[in-house]
Amino acid sequence: MRYLLAICAVSISAFAADVSGEWKATAEGPNGSMQRTFSLKAEGSKLTGETVSSMMGKSTINDGKIDGDNLSFTIVVKFQDNEAKLNYKGKVLSKDEIKFTVDGIQGGQTIEWVAKRVK
Repeated sequence: MRYLLAICAVSISAFAADVSGEWKATAEGPNGSMQRTFSLKAEGSKLTGETVSSMMGKSTINDGKIDGDNLSFTIVVKFQDNEAKLNYKGKVLSKDEIKFTVDGIQGGQTIEWVAKRVK
C-alpha cells in the first residue's frame, strides 16, 4: 500500500507544470500598458521567487502553490506609502505562457497578465 501511495505522489508531482525561470508579463491597466517580471522557482507543489515592476518595485512571492497547471501566490506591494496584498492566480497555457489574474487592487479591479518565458 505504501509503495502504491509513493507512486501516486510521484505521478502527481510529475504532472505539475515546470514554471521555474524568468517570465516577462504585460497587462492593460487603467493608465495603459504595464510590465512585470516574474522569477519563479518550483519545488514540487511549492512556488517561490520574486516579481519586479517599474511602478511597484520588487516583491517576494508568498504562499506560492502549484497544482497541475494552476498557480497561486500573494505579494505585498507598496504604493504611495500604502501597502496592499495582491492575490495572483495563474493558469499555464503552454510551456512558454502563463495567464495570471490578480485581485486585491484598490477599487476591486482585477487585472489579467500574460507572461512569456524568457529564453
